[in-house]
Amino acid sequence: MMMKVRAAARNFLKSEAHALLTRINRVESFALHTPMVPAATIPLPAQTAIEVHLSSCRMRLRDMIHGYLRWLDGPEAVHTPQAVAHRRFSLLRLRFIAILTQLDIFANVLNQRSEHDTGVWLSGLDVFAADALSPAETYRSLPPVICYLDRGAGAAIRRARTRLPGGDPNPVAVIQVPRERMIGSGIASSLVHEVGHQASAVLDFEASLRPLLGQAVMNAGHDRMAWLCWQRWISEILADFWSVARLGVIGTMGLMSVVSLPRPFVFRVDLEDPHPSPYIRVKLSCAMGQAIYPNPQWEVISKLWESFYPLEGLDERKRAIFAGLERNIPKFASMLLEHRPKSLEGRSLMQAVASADRMPERLRSAFAAWRRSPDMMKSVAPTLAFAVIGQAKMDSMISPKEESKLLSDLLKFWALKITLDTSAICADVSRSEKQKLII
Repeated sequence: MMMKVRAAARNFLKSEAHALLTRINRVESFALHTPMVPAATIPLPAQTAIEVHLSSCRMRLRDMIHGYLRWLDGPEAVHTPQAVAHRRFSLLRLRFIAILTQLDIFANVLNQRSEHDTGVWLSGLDVFAADALSPAETYRSLPPVICYLDRGAGAAIRRARTRLPGGDPNPVAVIQVPRERMIGSGIASSLVHEVGHQASAVLDFEASLRPLLGQAVMNAGHDRMAWLCWQRWISEILADFWSVARLGVIGTMGLMSVVSLPRPFVFRVDLEDPHPSPYIRVKLSCAMGQAIYPNPQWEVISKLWESFYPLEGLDERKRAIFAGLERNIPKFASMLLEHRPKSLEGRSLMQAVASADRMPERLRSAFAAWRRSPDMMKSVAPTLAFAVIGQAKMDSMISPKEESKLLSDLLKFWALKITLDTSAICADVSRSEKQKLII
């Protein structure tokens, strides 16, 4: 009887292993079955990185399955308990499931590229995201960034080089953008915030700041609670800083839109949550904006936020917490903006990320020039274009309908341009011929 059971177990496991091998061989490259117009394709470096990653995963699994089958046919398996042989197969199956989960993650991104208009807009957002990350390029090699739409009010990122299901490193940064923000300048705030998480990780901002924050907590005295909050919330604050530094006022206005929630949520303080209390988060964003791009508008936004969520009615403990946080905003903001991590080679965070062309008056001048010559907006960096349009929105110089039309046109232009740039490089098309195609 035991011999029959052993033979049956071997035959079952061998059959299942061959079936697993058959299924993994049916998993094909995205390039063979994902339809989209050329302008909606993801950037070539991202596509290559994803295909190489998934191909390597499939190849390693095939080798593992072939090794398992050789082991089953070998002398060692004869003396191995069936439970052990089955456990080894179960691990192979779990590995296959992990690869399919990774495939689905990237399929969610790629499948939307076949949607009319949406695919091209997403390709334009890829270009925008790459530009938002570009200040880090001076100091570190950067991963490709790709975007997709999903439900919900907030954005999210699966950072490059973090672990995918199964433990493999993610070859690209994947940013989930809320569909409800398409298309308005507020989408820039969400997207650049997520880019800020990737930049912070690449440049080791958080690791560099944590010792300073730990020391500040120890020396804070009666303000210890405020500094414990800054310490806990630093990852999200760094991403908010990146958004304001790259976009100007629309970074804060977009944040305000996202965190405009029922009052109990806005005044929630939770040290288990890395996200700052929405009330103080907007106030801090205004303070950073004022320090980076000085202008009376930041005080107007801060007072506007206070009018939406007055402190009256909070219990004494909550009011004391928020009073301590607001009291320490100037000191904390100064520490953050003037911090000089080793990765920035002597520059402060503000010097490395902020740009003088995002000053409010310069953004207003640019928008006035664009009114006279609309094609000028196509010649500037994508983040600057969003910053200009966002400032115009803040100044009530542009209607929501006009804003959406402008941004839609720009996203399509950037998608087409990057497609033609890539094609020109591959086909060795001359610059003059490529320019005719764009025009």
